Amino acid sequence: VTITLALGVRRMAKRNAIVRRLPAVEALGSVTVICTDKTGTLTRNEMSAQRIAAAGREYVVSGEGYSPEGGISAASQDGGAVDVGEDEALAAALRAALLCSDASIHRDGEAWQMIGDPTEGALVAAAARGGIDVAGERDRYRRLDVIPFDSERKYMATLDAAPDGPPTIHLKGAPEVIVDRCDRSLGANGPEPIDRDAWLERVRRLSDDGLRVIAVARRELPSGGEALDEDDVAEGLVLVALFGLLDPPREEAVAAVARCRSAGIRVMMITGDHVDTAAAIARAVGIEDIGPPLRGRDLAAMDDDELRDSVGVTAVFARAAPEHKIRLVQALQERGEICAMTGDGV
Repeated sequence: VTITLALGVRRMAKRNAIVRRLPAVEALGSVTVICTDKTGTLTRNEMSAQRIAAAGREYVVSGEGYSPEGGISAASQDGGAVDVGEDEALAAALRAALLCSDASIHRDGEAWQMIGDPTEGALVAAAARGGIDVAGERDRYRRLDVIPFDSERKYMATLDAAPDGPPTIHLKGAPEVIVDRCDRSLGANGPEPIDRDAWLERVRRLSDDGLRVIAVARRELPSGGEALDEDDVAEGLVLVALFGLLDPPREEAVAAVARCRSAGIRVMMITGDHVDTAAAIARAVGIEDIGPPLRGRDLAAMDDDELRDSVGVTAVFARAAPEHKIRLVQALQERGEICAMTGDGV
């Protein structure tokens, strides 16, 4: 048996499959459930900004990949091109997204390349398509401090020096986290009291279209200092805009899910994305019988018995943290399933 397994491992290695423990080969052959990430595993991880919602209006972003070539037009029926220089709310949205990002784009021969996180790359490209000078804007609004993105906080914040006023905080992240910290939103005539339900409905509509939604907000730093801490972004922010990003499903992922189903293997998605976005992508790649999708906070509220029951009927888990993934796998194993996990969250 050992010789047979060793020969099998050698054959697998030639196909780029590496196994540390030989018995794992037998276990993989008996898998009944595969838990998978979404971004970069079921999807291409090639983000592009498609929609922007700001100041009661919606905009459509055109262009391909991370190229700055493209434009922004109104989402209304006439769909006319928008001059960012004459639309202060849209300019503020693009500026906030740009300044609260670390990615950069550059030309490499005939193609445009992105360095950094794909989500941030899509936001930087959108700003460029709106006519904003990326390098010039970053020079004008020099970064003073930063709170890096964290999967538990679900936001990133920067403190940027303003050329004509006190330092400004820019915040971007999961919509439900950002909206909850805002008491105003940016309207056509400046900040106004926020209608949280209306903004969350916009999030739902964008997510239903399979778009990943990122919210951006800002506020002036009351102390006027050059240091930033979490208390500074806990409340009192102005919601600026929502960005809807498209990360299309990978064709090979659709085929892989179909092959798993034909082999009697159930596929489940566990992702940090919004629940509606996760459900839309799950349907697009062929994950069927997804049941009522659950969020990380739903899992946290369940005891072990409730979770064991839920994993039998639910195939999509959203806003999940690493500890949630471990509990899900343990619950599946307790049900007698042989569970594999794939993706960069493994």
